[in-house]
Amino acid sequence: MMRLILYSKPGCHLCEGLQEKLEQIESLKFQLEVRDITERNDWFEAYQYEVPVLFKVQPQPKNSVGEAGFSAEELLPRPSPRCSVVQLEQMLQKYLQIDPSQ
Repeated sequence: MMRLILYSKPGCHLCEGLQEKLEQIESLKFQLEVRDITERNDWFEAYQYEVPVLFKVQPQPKNSVGEAGFSAEELLPRPSPRCSVVQLEQMLQKYLQIDPSQ
């Protein structure tokens, strides 16, 4: 299953709005992980002026030991704060290459 990582910080209304919209999408299958940038210095340094920042992480096939892994994080374009849930879903279909019928 596809994973999305949302870098966020407390009190950020843009972050909260994007998270709410992502949680409302039911037709696409993905796991959402929200990372609070104030919990780690490296995240804070990287994203303090950029949040919300959204990344996708592709699942990888199982290795010889039978463990599935994930690829590196890939930055997704920042959706407009004015976009609707439907528009966000369409953007994710494009960038995640997810077939909604799956």
